[in-house]
Order: sequence, then structure tokens, then C-alpha cells
Amino acid sequence: MFVDEARIFVKGGDGGAGCVSFRREKFVPRGGPDGGDGGRGGNVILRADPNLHTLLDLVSRRHFPAGNGRPGEGGNRHGANGADRVVLVPPGTIVRDGDTGRVLRDLTEAGDEVVAAAGGQGGRGNKRFATAVHRAPRIADRGRPGEERWLDLELKLIADVGLIGLPNAGKSTLLSRISDAHPRIADYPFTTTEPQLGIVQAGEMARIVVADLPGLIEGAHDGVGLGDEFLRHIERTRVLVHLVEAVPSDGGDPLAGYETIRGELLQYSTALAERPEIVVASKMDLPGADEGAAALECGTGRDVVRVSAVTGLGLTDLVAAMLKRMAALEAPADPWADF
Repeated sequence: MFVDEARIFVKGGDGGAGCVSFRREKFVPRGGPDGGDGGRGGNVILRADPNLHTLLDLVSRRHFPAGNGRPGEGGNRHGANGADRVVLVPPGTIVRDGDTGRVLRDLTEAGDEVVAAAGGQGGRGNKRFATAVHRAPRIADRGRPGEERWLDLELKLIADVGLIGLPNAGKSTLLSRISDAHPRIADYPFTTTEPQLGIVQAGEMARIVVADLPGLIEGAHDGVGLGDEFLRHIERTRVLVHLVEAVPSDGGDPLAGYETIRGELLQYSTALAERPEIVVASKMDLPGADEGAAALECGTGRDVVRVSAVTGLGLTDLVAAMLKRMAALEAPADPWADF
């Protein structure tokens, strides 16, 4: 089950109390105070783990306290610090304060972490209060309580390429053919109800992370169909691959289907609509597909990659086009281009 939102409660450990103690040894009169400090409370740390891809584990268990510090002891012994509590989340998780909505950290890379709730400071033992005038203090600090707060977590998958298109455009089948993913595939719309990730091995050195998003329909930005809530997962993608049925199953026009998705992208985010895009005519094994792909190419004024996930037609060309677009984004700008 894919979960991309969660609300959790975190609490740093309380600091241990300081100790009131006096040195008592034979032949050592008036030994003086020797109460040690209390230990610091543990921190609650959120850390990005590359082995996780969902926030599912944080739904059933919502409270995450860290360990409390131990109290100080006589003989100037410091109390042990409380154990930190590490909460693992997928890379791409945005951590927000549940009350203010302020972003604490965007954990985009594996190993990124943020202290979500700091532990309390340990209390001072009576040794700390001794002065030249007050040589036998009988006071000590209580440990300070740890921070506590509610956190709102939002996951935005990080991928190189995002697959978009109308329901039944063939995105899941395509992903299963070019990557190691095994998404659910069926001959009816909305088969994909949650984002899927796949790794495309393009040669010995190049790898492409591809995200398959549930199909969009007209009005998705207003909540029609599955809505547009999953579009947040392609906000971090660098290239969009827009699949259009060369022969739409509903008998419609391929160009109209293309423009429907473009309109929904624009309604959701102008920046997302301006993302580099590869237009793909899918299901080229069907009768009349050549005419549909030609009409799509003419209507958009763009080159269209023709593929068939069933026969394997054009899959190599599509992967090459992905690599080319990504390489163009990574290439440094030419400082002499305007001269």
C-alpha cells in the first residue's frame, strides 16, 4: 500500500535531574558537595532511508518518544544521556511543523536528517552551586523537558522521468517493459491507483528512475476521477513522458487527449507544464495507429516517439530519447552562445 501523507507526534527525552549529595569518606571531614549532573534527553531524528518508498509504517504507529536522561549520582557521576530515536522516512519527504506549517527540512537525499524534537538539558547537581560563601548547597536542578510537537509529513517521489497520460494510455505496461517494475496491468481504466517506481538500466553506467502516475482525466484539478493529488510526485521529475493512445479506445482524437492532459498540468502548476516533455504515441501495434501518430505529430508540431509495449517497437528509441533529454539538462550552458 502506498501512503504519501502522515501525521506523527514526536517528543524529545526529558533531561535527568541533578543530584544532591555530599562526599563522605573516612578521614575527610567536610568533604563538600559531589552531586553529579543529570543526563541529556535523547533527540528525535528523522532520516531519509533509500530502502523506503512509502510512509505506510508511520500510519499505524504515530507516537515517537526519545529516551529520557538518567539522574546524576553522588561522587560527581554524570547521569547517562537518553537514547536518540531515529525515525526512517523515504527520500523526498517534506517535514512540516503540524501547528505552523513551517517546513523544517526537505529530506531529498539518502542520509539527510533533521532533529525534529530536541531532548531536554540535564539538571545541574549541587556541586555546581557551591561557592566560597555557600559551601554546602542542598539544591539541584530538575532536568528540562524535551521538545514535543506534531509533524505533517508529505512524500514527493524523486524520479528522473514521470509518465503521464489519460487512463489506459499504456503507462503501466510500458513501465513493465523498460524497467524492473511489476505494476498492476489490466484492460480497464484507472488500473494504476498509486504511483509506481521503476529503474531503467540504460547501458552499463546509466540508470533512469521512472515514475508511473495514475491516469488523469478532464477536470482532475477539481477532483474528478482520482483527482490530481498524485501530480505532486512528478514535481521533482526532470522530464515528462506523455503517453497518448495512437488509436484511442473511446474512438476519440489523439490530439484532443493530448491537449486534455496539457490543460490539467497547466491548471495544477505552470512550472510543471513547462517541464521538458517527450510525446509518445502508444499502442502502435493496433490498426490505424500510423495515421493517429501522424495526426498527433502534425497537431502538436513536435516529434513523436512511436512505441508498442506489446511488440517492443520503439522502446529502445524511447529510452535513448530520455537519456538525451536528461543529458541536455545536465550540460553546462555555453557562455559564447550569444556571441
